[in-house]
Amino acid sequence: MDSEAVKKQKAEVGREAVDFIKDGMIVGIGSGSTMWYLVEALGKRVQAGLNIIGVPTSKYTREHAERLGIMMKNVDEVDHIDLTIDGADQIDENYQGIKGGGASHLMEKIVAVNSRKNMWIVDETKMVKTLSYPVPLEVIPYGSKQLEKRLAKMGLNPRLRLDENQQPVLTDSKNYIIDLFLDHIDDPKELASTLDSITGIVEHGFFLDIANTIIVQHPDGPQIINAH
Repeated sequence: MDSEAVKKQKAEVGREAVDFIKDGMIVGIGSGSTMWYLVEALGKRVQAGLNIIGVPTSKYTREHAERLGIMMKNVDEVDHIDLTIDGADQIDENYQGIKGGGASHLMEKIVAVNSRKNMWIVDETKMVKTLSYPVPLEVIPYGSKQLEKRLAKMGLNPRLRLDENQQPVLTDSKNYIIDLFLDHIDDPKELASTLDSITGIVEHGFFLDIANTIIVQHPDGPQIINAH
């Protein structure tokens, strides 16, 4: 599918998801290119009188939402989150996901696990049989080279993420990102458990058994999946 068709699906599913946000809700607002369209549509609804509080998953999301007049609070400033809407980099046939292509998965996961319901919105290219997207790890800078060596010895094909100046990409928490390049991930739960046990990894990009609802945009309209 060409880039214009993907962009069109992202815009459509972003607008579709706004309909699930009701007056009075506290809403986790995700990060990424698809979420940009949701924030734009949500801003118009707020300007028309919708009353909600947003909880951002990145500094960029917060700044974008506030520019459009959406009231934003940090996760520790609210007593609950009714619904979090976010994108995903890839979702497998068991509705397990990988997120973090935009280096925001630590904050995204903190907001997600503190939410009563989670919804992912994606274009159809994100749906796959088996996960194969590079798995991002947010890691402490101290010892990151040693960690990369350890991951390489485990056969996980790690690569430190660099910016256009060949400097390490920094997350909002000033950590580094190491991506694991794997051809396919047959058992994401097993790999996630292994990564959870390794010192220096703050959080991995596996989002497992988290999404309750997934909206997949197809050329002929949205598909709503009840996942977990």
